[in-house]
Amino acid sequence: MALTLLSFTAAGCFSAEPVTVEPAKMKSVGTVDERFQSFNVEMVEVTGGRFWAPYKAADKTAAEAAPAAAKLSVPGIDPAAFRQRKPIDLSNPRLRKLAAALGPSYMRVSGTWANSTYFHDSDSPAPASPPDGFGGVLTREQWRGVIDFSRAADAKIVTSFAISPGARDTNGVWIPNEAQKLLAFTKTNGGSIAAAEFFNEPTMAIMGGAPKGYQAESYGRDFRVFRAFAKEAAPGMLILGPGSVGEAGGLGDGLNVIKTEDMLKAEGPGVDAFSYHFYGAVSKRCAFMGPRLQTNTDEALSEEWLARTSRDAAYYANLRDRFEPGKPIWLTETGEAACGGNPWAASFADSFRYLDQLGRLAKQGVQVVAHNTLAASDYALIDEATLTPRPNYWSALLWHKLMGKTVLDAGSSPAPAVHLYAHCLREHPGGVALLAINTDNGSSHELAFPRRAESYTLTAANGLLENGIALNGKTLELDAHDKLPEIKSKRVHEGAAKLAPTSITFLAFPNAGNAACQ
Repeated sequence: MALTLLSFTAAGCFSAEPVTVEPAKMKSVGTVDERFQSFNVEMVEVTGGRFWAPYKAADKTAAEAAPAAAKLSVPGIDPAAFRQRKPIDLSNPRLRKLAAALGPSYMRVSGTWANSTYFHDSDSPAPASPPDGFGGVLTREQWRGVIDFSRAADAKIVTSFAISPGARDTNGVWIPNEAQKLLAFTKTNGGSIAAAEFFNEPTMAIMGGAPKGYQAESYGRDFRVFRAFAKEAAPGMLILGPGSVGEAGGLGDGLNVIKTEDMLKAEGPGVDAFSYHFYGAVSKRCAFMGPRLQTNTDEALSEEWLARTSRDAAYYANLRDRFEPGKPIWLTETGEAACGGNPWAASFADSFRYLDQLGRLAKQGVQVVAHNTLAASDYALIDEATLTPRPNYWSALLWHKLMGKTVLDAGSSPAPAVHLYAHCLREHPGGVALLAINTDNGSSHELAFPRRAESYTLTAANGLLENGIALNGKTLELDAHDKLPEIKSKRVHEGAAKLAPTSITFLAFPNAGNAACQ
């Protein structure tokens, strides 16, 4: 597959002179949660079940995939797009070590499959099949694994609850039995649920397991029951919502989407943080949804592609302002593309989207961004088969090391293809961290600055569409004992730094003396 990666810097549109950045003078434009950079572990990973098959593993015959085909919620998806998987081993030392290196964070255990998951609150063997009205079974041992992983990785738990027909009374109204069991078991076993959405993506409720005929009024009725229950049963748990997806970019076209505006009118105020989900496209697995919702590698570094996250954030911020003014905004699920990501989601090309998204959303006031997933399918930070960190994992590690809670105005860019984001430097009072993303595949650009800096430049180790990534020219990888490499900088004296084509550079100014960062 060729990657054109068109340059979006037109000749004559910028000066050849380097732009000077002034770290000491950058003004604060907001703050983010200390767990801003977070991740998802799908509920179906925890329980085991069918989930998006990695492309390299999607070679099952139709006959082998037939059991999954009978359970598909959306007609048209090739059964081979799914793979039956065993429960994830959350006790794996490498997985814990890699997650802990990104902490503190939130781990969101949710997803579409969580909407119909039954919690077997007993140490007796789990039923061979889910009870009527449910689609999956979560055991005590599996949820203990989540609690233990959360503690080991300093990743507070975010979740959602079952809302399928099995979690309803004879009148079809939601009842909190499943939620009560999960909350009580978590507390008894020394854990806590930091925050929860009522259920996953109510905009697509029917596709997500809700009863037939479910509408905004149904959601409003059920949410009021949930809110009253949660305030009494878990007063320290943040209520997130509604967790909508797809409206701004039309990803839900033709899928009987319930409008967020209608749900908010029906439920009334009452969330602690306004949450939404975002995918800029659907992957090849969901090609049945039409070419308009697809993307390709030629667009991977385009401004139009990168700006889609800003569009959706603005759309949901407007709804927040109208119905829940002043509440923080959380993006609780996002990735390269819905339906498990495209093949290039595991490559260095997607690190431009990942880091640019973090920079954009921090400036727009989004408090938490939870990437989907930690270690499942092609958009994961970590390869699920080998537990090898992918380029987006190393990008996340650099962000975690350098970018603090206070968001700064980075100033002017030297070219349209160069995106600049700045935060206070983590654990360095007065220090500043600058992220410079050069999406231009044909030209270098320069930044000038009046003081020395420490430079961390990420480039492709084997090509933009490969999964290798280099830091200052050296490939990043675990050693033979699973030890993370030392993240070494390159000293840059005052003057100018060259931003190589298709590169991502973090510049740390530990002695910037920025008053907003004291």
